[in-house]
Order: sequence, then structure tokens, then C-alpha cells
Amino acid sequence: MLNTTSLLVDDDILVDGGTGIGELSLDEMARIRHIFITHSHLDHIAGIPMLLDSVFERLERPIVLHAREETIRTLRDNIFNWQVWPDFTCLPSEDRPVLRLEVMQPGEVVEVGRRKIEMIAVNHAVPGAGYRFQNGSGSFAFSGDTTSNDSFWRALNRHDDLDLLIVESAFADEEIELSHKARHYCPQLLAADLDKLQHRPQLFITHLKPGSEQTILRQCRSRIRGFDINPLRGGDCFRL
Repeated sequence: MLNTTSLLVDDDILVDGGTGIGELSLDEMARIRHIFITHSHLDHIAGIPMLLDSVFERLERPIVLHAREETIRTLRDNIFNWQVWPDFTCLPSEDRPVLRLEVMQPGEVVEVGRRKIEMIAVNHAVPGAGYRFQNGSGSFAFSGDTTSNDSFWRALNRHDDLDLLIVESAFADEEIELSHKARHYCPQLLAADLDKLQHRPQLFITHLKPGSEQTILRQCRSRIRGFDINPLRGGDCFRL
């Protein structure tokens, strides 16, 4: 099965909440304390309503969902509105909710334990963000959905290190016009932006269009210099 974007950091943080959440056990879901959302598209949020429903009776304090103001507004208006799904920001009660929505701005850093999470503006069809995570020993970044931009790369270059980079390339080069319209990378556009990065982290490519995976990876390996190109697969684990 092809699941959509969801990254588990340690055992208590999610980055995005796509259908990949379904790979977690109920006990693993109940340990999640924070969710950092890149943007409001369905493939990045679809699993969150069911996650909240599944752990409803297990939580002693709310899960905190961090996202841009526009994303929070979309979730309030279109998901947690009692018509598509219950409003878990006031269930089981307003003083003891399952979910707390926290607006986060690009450039802001949230600390969760020893981890620092920086939101970075990107260029997508809706207001979007990438994230950079730093702990005491390493760092990684995730682009979310984006196309050509300077903000993501400039923010990464402000730091002294980057051990791991997960970046999208949704389309093959033959669909570059669609990449422009949908504001996704294709290998040609990604290669040009990677030239802006001053670090040489491990590189993993995600968000590959089903059926075009091998073409996209082949084109990435042909166009991108100085990196070992790896596809991100469900179940991949990294230690920093």
C-alpha cells in the first residue's frame, strides 16, 4: 500500500499526519504529544482525525498541533467543524481537550525537550512550511511540499550543519509545466535549488508520483551532483 506523508520523530512527535499514521500501533499513537504540519493538503493531514479518535480515551493532556495560521484556519473551518469531524479542541471538554492548535510562524523555533524545531517558509500552492530539527547531536530538515524557492535553502545555510535532508520531487521532468502549476519539484528544478545548499547531508527523495518513481529517481541521479540519491520508503529509520 502507498501511504502518504507522516514522519515520526523519536516516539512523541509527528511531522505531518498522512495515511502513514496507520502504520503505528495504538500504543505508539498514544505516545504522540506534538504534530508539526507542513500544509493543509489532504495527503498531509488525512490521518489526524482518526488518530485523535483512536487515542481519545488514552490521553491525559492534549496533543499540540503546530502549523501556519492559514493551515490552522483550514483545519478549523473544514475538518474539525462538527460536519466533517468533531471539534476535538473542545472534546471531551473545553478545559480538557484532546487537541490544541498552536499557530507557528516561519522563522519561529519551538523547543520540545532537547529538540529545537524551526519552521521555514516554502513555495507551494497553499501556504506551506518545511522544518529543521536539531537535537544535542545532529540535525535534519524536511522540505514539505514545495517548488523553486530561496527561503528554505537560505534558512538551512544559516546553520553550521545538516546531517539529513528529506526533500520532495513529485513529478518527472517531462511534467515540468505541471510542476510549476502545482508548485512541486521535478528533478530539474530540484537540482537547481540543491546547488544553493552549502551542506552535503544524506539526501532522501519523497513524494514521488505513483508509477513514476523509477523515472524520477533516475532523472534525479542524472541531474543532481554531489549527493547520493536515495528514495524515502515507509519504515525507514534514521539515528542522529
